[in-house]
Amino acid sequence: MSFQIECPDCGLRPVWEFHFGGEVAQRPAADAEAARWVDYIYNKTNTRGPQLEWWFHRSACKSWLVAERDTRTNRVTETRRSPLEAGDG
Repeated sequence: MSFQIECPDCGLRPVWEFHFGGEVAQRPAADAEAARWVDYIYNKTNTRGPQLEWWFHRSACKSWLVAERDTRTNRVTETRRSPLEAGDG
């Protein structure tokens, strides 16, 4: 199923212009135990429903963005530049 993502810089674009960067997750501290890093890298939540994800706009502005995407429908409900930014579209 194809869908579109609204880039903060370039506007609404087809998903094939982007590269999926994975789920947004809390990064462990640099001195965290190896088991914590293994969990962060390999274990994904894979939420059924709304999920925050990293996307890279490889075909245009070359910027990273965060999209909230419903994994059941692929509908992107919000995009923003960072997971901490209060997004408004």
